[in-house]
Amino acid sequence: MKATIVFYKQLGFEVTMSVPETGGDLVWVMMVNGKVTFMFQAFESVAEELPEIKRTDGGSLLLYINVADIRGLFDSVKDKVTVLKGLEKTFYGSTEFSILDNNNYVLTFAQHQ
Repeated sequence: MKATIVFYKQLGFEVTMSVPETGGDLVWVMMVNGKVTFMFQAFESVAEELPEIKRTDGGSLLLYINVADIRGLFDSVKDKVTVLKGLEKTFYGSTEFSILDNNNYVLTFAQHQ
């Protein structure tokens, strides 16, 4: 959980809530950047209630996030993260880039002109 917080802080996210609130190992955290909110939860904290939730790192999930300043965001993170696909204009008119987060999820950021 700590590594995930560090990673997402590089993208401009801040922790707004956590369990526990202070001290101890975190099992749940909410992070916010503008209108985007992510909640991260340790597998162990849901294992009893939802045993179906299991996986190794990464997965087929891709998060697509619209932003206002794609070039500014790319410039601020490109040297801190694993860039999978640099800035490019798509056939559907957006400018995008994709990165890999610390848990091997793909995050695609886009700005629609």
